[in-house]
Amino acid sequence: MASLDPSIKQLIEALRCLPGVGPKSAQRMTFHLLERNRDGGQRLAEALTQALENVHHCDRCRILSEQSICHRCSDASRSQDQLCIVEMPSDVLAIEQATHYKGLYFVLSGHLSPLDGIGPDDLGIPQLIDLFDQGGLKEVILATNPTVEGEATAHYLSQLAHDRKIHVTRLAHGIPLGGELEYVDSGTLSHAFAGRESL
Repeated sequence: MASLDPSIKQLIEALRCLPGVGPKSAQRMTFHLLERNRDGGQRLAEALTQALENVHHCDRCRILSEQSICHRCSDASRSQDQLCIVEMPSDVLAIEQATHYKGLYFVLSGHLSPLDGIGPDDLGIPQLIDLFDQGGLKEVILATNPTVEGEATAHYLSQLAHDRKIHVTRLAHGIPLGGELEYVDSGTLSHAFAGRESL
């Protein structure tokens, strides 16, 4: 990139902040925007600027929102006694699109990871404890990812909820619908077997 002008280099480096975008992808995107789609680049710049200025975290659930209280938290028709805890805002969208869940959410924006220096305060746990202590919750649904860190986070949160006599459930993990046992990895199969249910 030594022969590129500073503005082009700067754009390539800026695009590399996106997940999954390496130097070659960033270079292709830059040249595409500058050579073939300047209007699209302008719209992208304006949309990005507007989003960065207007989008913050909901004061209650921590999802990304333009309002201080997001539309889900302010929707009185949603069940106020169920709280689904997820790792990322995208997890909320996945649950909304795939299920009929109509309760509330809390977004951690990550998971506990002491090795990376991510502790309870980084995940908004004090704010979550305040929600627990307000009363009114009958069920906390733990929907963290089935990773080592996700499981550790779920265990930590379940203890906090149990201490306050709140019923805790965990999303089932296991064999995908339409899957065949011989092709399922041993960790998934072991987890599914341990979590088997009565019929």
